Amino acid sequence: MLNKVILMGRLTKDPELRYTPSNVPVCTVTIAVDRNYAKQGEQRQADFIQIVAWRNNAEFICKYFAKGRMIAVSGSLQTRSSDDQEGKRHFITEVVVDEQYFADSKKDGNSQSQPNENVDPMEGFTPIDSDDDLPF
Repeated sequence: MLNKVILMGRLTKDPELRYTPSNVPVCTVTIAVDRNYAKQGEQRQADFIQIVAWRNNAEFICKYFAKGRMIAVSGSLQTRSSDDQEGKRHFITEVVVDEQYFADSKKDGNSQSQPNENVDPMEGFTPIDSDDDLPF
């Protein structure tokens, strides 16, 4: 059997890091994923998909991603159910993240930080005058 989901979309809100009673980090957030098609004369529709990340993945997403940033995730589809106070059963479908990737640059995303254009790109490098000492 195969249960593999790969999605790329934008976070609809800032991710929030929570902890289980046994102190395991968990992060849930919704991403907006554009559909592949649009009816002529209409805007492309998006699906809003709940993702959940655990442990290191949860901490990584909460640290490096924010509302509006593009994220690519791979994982598995999971369905669970819960009963509300009136006894009515609700089903929740979500993607459990195995891997996450940056899908845009910080400059392209909605991040507030901008690159510093006054930084010397050669800083930290030592020029070599001769090829004689190279090991190859």
